[in-house]
Amino acid sequence: MDDIAALMHGFSVAATPVNLLMALVGAFTGTIVGLLPGIGPINGVAILLPIAFAMKLPATSALILLAAVYMGCEYGGRITSILVNIPGDAGSVMTTIDGFPMAKKGEAGIALSISAFSSFCGSFLACIGLVFLAPLLAKWALAFGPAEYFVLMVFAIACLAGMVGDSPVKTLLACVLGLGLATVGIDSGSGVYRFTFGDVHLSDGIQFVVIVIGLFSVSEILLMLEQTETGGEMLKASGRAWFNLKELSMVKWTIARSAPLGFIIGVLPGAGASIASAITYMIEKNVNDTGKTFGKGDVRGVAAPESANNAAAGGAFIPMLTLGVPGSGTTAVMMGALTLYNINPGPTLFTDQAELVWGLIASMFIANFMLLLMNIPMVGVFARMLTIPNWILVPAIVAISMVGVYSIHATTFDLVLMTALGVVGYLLRKLDFPMAPLILGFVLGDMMEQNLRRALAISNGDTQVLYSGGITITLWIAAVVMLVVPLLLRWKRNNKLIEIK
Repeated sequence: MDDIAALMHGFSVAATPVNLLMALVGAFTGTIVGLLPGIGPINGVAILLPIAFAMKLPATSALILLAAVYMGCEYGGRITSILVNIPGDAGSVMTTIDGFPMAKKGEAGIALSISAFSSFCGSFLACIGLVFLAPLLAKWALAFGPAEYFVLMVFAIACLAGMVGDSPVKTLLACVLGLGLATVGIDSGSGVYRFTFGDVHLSDGIQFVVIVIGLFSVSEILLMLEQTETGGEMLKASGRAWFNLKELSMVKWTIARSAPLGFIIGVLPGAGASIASAITYMIEKNVNDTGKTFGKGDVRGVAAPESANNAAAGGAFIPMLTLGVPGSGTTAVMMGALTLYNINPGPTLFTDQAELVWGLIASMFIANFMLLLMNIPMVGVFARMLTIPNWILVPAIVAISMVGVYSIHATTFDLVLMTALGVVGYLLRKLDFPMAPLILGFVLGDMMEQNLRRALAISNGDTQVLYSGGITITLWIAAVVMLVVPLLLRWKRNNKLIEIK
């Protein structure tokens, strides 16, 4: 009951005109930033942080603004993922697998509306978890050390092998290629240059924006141009704008499974929405893909990652608020906002800054409803983007992509690298290599390496630390199961086909 009373007081704080305005501005801004390819919530929050501080907003209002931006970016990332197969950030990569095929079938409105509803459910569940489970889950997250994080990421990669496409070998090869790209740059441990070919521009590694825009945006543009040249069928904007009761019935249990799991993964510091969306998509594919419709435009393949990544975003606030440990890159930036106001997040924050914490949590409920009311009516507007002629759409995508990439280091090298990666991505897609595992391999690569280094440093090089604990052993077993079971099922299915023939 104390939590309910504190939350009610938080609503009185969040419902002031200034804080309501901050929530609305943040939700709208976050949605716009989220749909820009490759920008993501970290950049959105980082851009608004100095603006909020310069405006001399109170700490509570500033944090409400940044949290609303974070939530809005998680909503907005699905828009370009579904419409043009270009993920807004790493968390929405999985949405492209079924979202874009739905758009190609003329079901863009259905995909957009069901993703908005799934995002709302995931965020709402995360807000409830923040109220009632924050201290308990924070203590549980402390059980994860570097070894556990490393094996968790191995498990996520193992999930990818049987997750998308009909060829697990190609999926795994794409993931390994992504891991290889993550090793480019200066080795943080020894300072040695790796795979830079003597070019100083690669010393910082390949930026995520360059990778995602090259492999998704540029390759998609090349495919669009090829289809136009050969008279191939382009995207259709026909069809319903909103989902119906049948589609809602299809996704209700998907959301019920994916949102809690995404929230739990989001609580783990550094795990992030990309892991949550990948694992939940894999689970839904294994549970529901009896008709082999996943990857071809199944509405459940949109609902699973969208509910999971929004729930994970909410879960990332728990370690930040209760432990003073950032749960994601975006919450790390938000911790910087707190330090600007001489507020130290940690175990005493709920007592020392109760008004700020509960005002923030209450504002997340409010911002979530704002985002739903903002996004559902806009579904038809977003879907009409597909009616834009290619002679306008393609140059617009190219311009946005180039501006986004050039803004990182203000160097033409990144533009050249983006184009080269786009050509490689185009060739890989023509060979039926999936792009999502490649991007996720790249995202997880650096985190895997850093956690492996830390685990071995703690154990003085003893590799037993990677399989000595209960959590690590469980994750290793789960990883083996995820690799073996899809192969056994595929082998069994092929034998049945041979018997029938």
